[in-house]
Amino acid sequence: MSERSERHGLVQWHSTTIIGVKRGETTVIAGDGQVSMGNTVMKPNARKVRRIGKDNAVVAGFAGATADAFTLFERLEKKLEQYSGQLLRASVELTKDWRTDKYLRNLEALMIVADKDNLLVLTGNGDVLEPDGGIAAIGSGGNYALAAARALVDYEDDPEQIARKAMAVAADVCVFTNGNVTLETV
Repeated sequence: MSERSERHGLVQWHSTTIIGVKRGETTVIAGDGQVSMGNTVMKPNARKVRRIGKDNAVVAGFAGATADAFTLFERLEKKLEQYSGQLLRASVELTKDWRTDKYLRNLEALMIVADKDNLLVLTGNGDVLEPDGGIAAIGSGGNYALAAARALVDYEDDPEQIARKAMAVAADVCVFTNGNVTLETV
């Protein structure tokens, strides 16, 4: 599902856009559905955003290799069980494992996760980042979606509308992103 390129030690993921928008008591995570292999679209309607955890109280979206993302979803679900649904604690413990475990540190993905209280970006470097201004985006179209969402927050209060409009901008600009959007709200 992804292509990865490194330039000066920085990893850039291709083939997807995931955005998280938190406004007030509502958080939305949205992702496109395009699966690309090189310059070929293999599938237009993949679900890169899903609900996990007890009572589906957590929403997670991924950019990166599909198998790696599913492994991380499963690991995060186990951590959520272990820490009684506490997303922040489960995320910290997952990223510790992700950074130090010989198998997990080879996984190539980024995640945006959210529950009713938190919006977080998780990385294999051990980072658990709470985005500034309640907006986070990852993937090849992430910077386009992030810029669009930041511009919209002054004019739009509804996080779903912000996410949808930001995804539309990313789909118009990024060739690895399409307009088939999956959106989940917590």
